[in-house]
Amino acid sequence: MNAPAGRGWDKVEYWSSYFLLAVLGSVILTRLGFATVWSVPTLDLVLGSIALLLILASPWIARRSRTLRIGIVAYAAATQLVPMSVRHPAILLPLLGALIPVVITIWALVALSRKGRAGQGPRHT
Repeated sequence: MNAPAGRGWDKVEYWSSYFLLAVLGSVILTRLGFATVWSVPTLDLVLGSIALLLILASPWIARRSRTLRIGIVAYAAATQLVPMSVRHPAILLPLLGALIPVVITIWALVALSRKGRAGQGPRHT
């Protein structure tokens, strides 16, 4: 599996999205494994199984599509966060707190992606 040829930013996005998919896959697999120990709602089992299948198939179905990879990441994350937040609304406050470093990271990645664009002169500080 080769990274797409292109700018360095494309390689960073490519490998970071697959790393994130691997982390999400391990979380979902662990959660599905605990279904044998604790009772897990059927909806969570179905959504988690679909997400795990998509994650496992993503090297083939989303190999060249950034949008599809991001969609799979979003779906897999949503299958873990949304049902839990609906059942236990008190979890929303820590999730909102965790959103702060995520927003900072996304802002930094967007800033880095714009740094090397053609047509922009060097920045002077």
